[in-house]
Amino acid sequence: MADTGAEPKLLLPQLQSFYEVVTPLAWPIVRIAAGWNLFVHGWGKGIVRGPGAFAKGFADMGFDSATMLWVWGSLAIELVGGAALILGLFTRFWAAAAAIEMAIIMGLYWNNGFAWLNRGYEYVLLWGLVCFAIALRGGGPYSLDRVLGKEL
Repeated sequence: MADTGAEPKLLLPQLQSFYEVVTPLAWPIVRIAAGWNLFVHGWGKGIVRGPGAFAKGFADMGFDSATMLWVWGSLAIELVGGAALILGLFTRFWAAAAAIEMAIIMGLYWNNGFAWLNRGYEYVLLWGLVCFAIALRGGGPYSLDRVLGKEL
């Protein structure tokens, strides 16, 4: 039985030094991509159009009681949480919040099927799982959590 903890041997051993340099960058790339995706959505909601523009849409999806609370909550997760993920600050908290938000949205799109082209849950499932993985792993190298020496 193969050792699952061992790295596989490279077909091109000349790439070893390259991989040693770039491998630590993989996690920040994932974290920054997820944060950027959230931040851009939050920017559109909170800055470009304003939270009030989304109240009707949220109410139409069934968030009738305290609709603006849901709007402001999603705005905070996407805008503030997205920026925090980019920086790697309080990473586990914001990534978990985003994963929960994506799970809620996934429930709204579930009856549309998988395909995002049909307003399905494909997109939110992907980003929800990425955020869940980030919540499990934390900020990783090159994060403000690492600089501070503390995380949730």
